[in-house]
Amino acid sequence: MILSILTELGPWNWIVLGFVLLAAEILAPGVFLIWIGLAALVVGIISLIIWGPGTALWTWQVQVLVFLAMSGLSVLIGKRLVGGKDGDTDLPLLNRRSEQLVGRTATLAEPIVNGYGRVRIGDTLWRVRGTDSEAGTQVRIVRVEDNELVVEAA
Repeated sequence: MILSILTELGPWNWIVLGFVLLAAEILAPGVFLIWIGLAALVVGIISLIIWGPGTALWTWQVQVLVFLAMSGLSVLIGKRLVGGKDGDTDLPLLNRRSEQLVGRTATLAEPIVNGYGRVRIGDTLWRVRGTDSEAGTQVRIVRVEDNELVVEAA
C-alpha cells in the first residue's frame, strides 16, 4: 500500500517532504532542517522536470542519493551563509571565570608552601601557584595555567 502511494505521487513525494521539513524548522527552530527541506524541494523539482516514461535511470535509489548529496551540499552552503559561532564577541571571557581574575589582587587564605597555596576571591577558594609566602600576604594574579592561578607578590 505504501509503495503504491509512493509510486503514484512520484516527484510530489519530495516536494511534500520538503515542505514538511520547512514546517518542522518553523516549529523547532535550529537553522538545520531548512537546508534539508530545500534539498528535498530541489530533488522534487528535478523529478518534475525529468519525470516521464523515458526516465529509467531516475529510480528512487538515484533520487535518494541525489537527495543525500544535495542535503550535505546545502548544509555546507547554509553554514557558510549563516555563519558559525566562531565570530568575535564583545565578552570574550564570559565563561572563563579564572581568566577574568588576571590582574586582580587577593589575600592568601592559605600559605604558599612548595609553590602551591590558596586565595579566597568572593566565596571561592582558588588554588594558586607562586613563590612561598605566608597566609595574609597580598598577591597579584598574573596568568592562568592548567586551571591554576599564577601569582606574584603585590
